[in-house]
Amino acid sequence: MRKLDERTWRGRGLTRARFLAGMAGVGVAAGGLPAGYAPTAEAAAAGATGAEGVRPGLRHRGVVYTVGAGGTPGTAFRTARMRRDVAAIRDRLHADTVEVTGDGVERLTATATEAAERGLRIWLQPTLGDVPERDILDHLAETGRCAERLRRQGAAVELSVGCEFWLFVPGIVPGADVFERIRNLQQGRVDPVAMQRRLNRFTAKAAAVGRSVFRGRLSYAAAQDDEVDWRLFDIVGIDYYSFFPDRGGYVRELRRYLRWGKPLAVTEFGTCAYAGAPETAGMGWDVVDHEKNPEEIKGHLVRSERTQAAYLMRLLDVFSSLGLYAAMVFEFVTPDAPHRPGDPLHDLDLASYALTKTLQDRPFDPTSGWHWEPKEAFHAVARRYAREQPAP
Repeated sequence: MRKLDERTWRGRGLTRARFLAGMAGVGVAAGGLPAGYAPTAEAAAAGATGAEGVRPGLRHRGVVYTVGAGGTPGTAFRTARMRRDVAAIRDRLHADTVEVTGDGVERLTATATEAAERGLRIWLQPTLGDVPERDILDHLAETGRCAERLRRQGAAVELSVGCEFWLFVPGIVPGADVFERIRNLQQGRVDPVAMQRRLNRFTAKAAAVGRSVFRGRLSYAAAQDDEVDWRLFDIVGIDYYSFFPDRGGYVRELRRYLRWGKPLAVTEFGTCAYAGAPETAGMGWDVVDHEKNPEEIKGHLVRSERTQAAYLMRLLDVFSSLGLYAAMVFEFVTPDAPHRPGDPLHDLDLASYALTKTLQDRPFDPTSGWHWEPKEAFHAVARRYAREQPAP
């Protein structure tokens, strides 16, 4: 089973925005409540919040940690590096939750186990894509069994059955890979009714697989305007990349996701470290010319780590005011987007959402070793997480 191209992972925000533009073009409206929906008592007991009677404070403070195989020999997954990163997430970032995501059951299992041993809450989310449906469900089942073992051993763990299935699961939207599916959406070569039917079918299958192997709380990471039957899940999960000039816009939008009467987790949020990146509403990564060798930054961007930090603080303020269940910053580190100080044309970190910047020992050498250093956003999030305790 092959992994997704690393650029695809870096581009979740962009692919989401392109998808929404494509869906608007073919006349698909944003999803509403499923017919006959009523909030369950279990959901209310789990800590759901709404527009009225909101408990202030973000209950769980997290970060996304991707465990892919790596795009180059130098960025391949290393257990020792992962262990140091998980320690830094707890001790330096002061997060209480880590979203362990990516493909490869061994990588997911090793990372989740390390997080559990360090006392972190785990949001485990397998995201294998662009392989047959059966392989994706088998990968989910095996990962879910790991989550259940950790849960029975006393770890705080929740399982997400996946991320934005319309994008990563073949057969829902026509196309051999992520990029072809997006093009088909943009060009109107998709039957939206049939697409939604296929998406609903696979989501129900994934939920059933998750329930069959995992006895804890189940979720799914949806794009912002996805139509999802949240009766299948215990926690509403949203990948959130909006931009509004004022706080009220975020509050109004996020309250839509509270109407199911279930806890809301923001499973991804973030932006890049250059002036104007938040205003791209998730498209901030689309500043690299991948046709060049070496890859180049397009345009004349002004690096601004302060811009990234300020955006994250604004959203964390909003999430806290709404009393959300959890929020996970996207992401801890992006090894395949190295920072090259003094070389803005090749500073690929400008296209990264990471809280850290990757520095290669030998720039432009795909076998080079590397290390990360904190960005301003890392320090801002760490200060915030250190002083903000979970709501009781």
